[in-house]
Amino acid sequence: MTGFRLAHLSDLQLPPPPLPFRWGDVASKRLLSRFAWRRKQRRHLQPVLDAIAADVLAQAPDHVAITGDVINFATPEEFAAARTWLQRLGDPADVTVSPGNHDALSAAGAPKSFAPWAPWLGDGDAAGFPYLRVRGPLALVNLSSAVPTALHLAQGALGSAQITRAAALLRETGERGLYRVVLLHHPVAPGVVAGRKALTDAGQLRAMLAETGAELILHGHAHQALLTRVPGPLGPIPILATPAASTPAGGHGEPARWNEIEIARDGAGFRTTVRARGITPALTVEPLGSFVLC
Repeated sequence: MTGFRLAHLSDLQLPPPPLPFRWGDVASKRLLSRFAWRRKQRRHLQPVLDAIAADVLAQAPDHVAITGDVINFATPEEFAAARTWLQRLGDPADVTVSPGNHDALSAAGAPKSFAPWAPWLGDGDAAGFPYLRVRGPLALVNLSSAVPTALHLAQGALGSAQITRAAALLRETGERGLYRVVLLHHPVAPGVVAGRKALTDAGQLRAMLAETGAELILHGHAHQALLTRVPGPLGPIPILATPAASTPAGGHGEPARWNEIEIARDGAGFRTTVRARGITPALTVEPLGSFVLC
């Protein structure tokens, strides 16, 4: 039986367009990050990302989830360029973006509330995160862990208000029998990344999930293919992460890949099949294998 197919990719880190000099950036985190980009720009290549995006389009999933770090320095120019890139990927109704720490690198000069990407964050007149999108049997609960941080930190935070609202959404959609997918950038399970890169209120989020449950959590940030789990009311909740979608094969870090996640009804529950697809040195994207989550 064919189910609903959700594509998951993360950490695009679109190479920035030419950026003007701004005196305000001298005293912000952007200046140091722009120096760092000179050193690591070969880790994130536009042709790799374009090949991944073309493969996603060729597979024609029902929906696409992007879990953050779409850009690098949170400048207005990057937000505009990323909007153009997202438009090529698909209709905003078919693509959901959960922002990452690079998308909120500096509050100075950045668009408020990720406004240029509003059509990709959620539906209707929602006031802000968390956003809920219902697509087929899925309830996509979109969180934002993206907050500006001090130098040398890449932490995230949700805040108690967002976690409380997310709990209400998870309970309500669970009562409707929907397959609940939580989207955020930072890892939820403990020990995945160092403390300076961690979600500062992950413990509070895990406590909430242990009560409300979810069928699946998707994140990025670690630049690794990961399967972890956290406790839920009916058993462990699976958590999937994928490497950066712009990293070349043979370069620094795990090569780019994306996951096609197929959710099919199976009796009173669901069956979740994950198919990984990854970049090759020839810039083709090939199947890497598949497995069943539940």
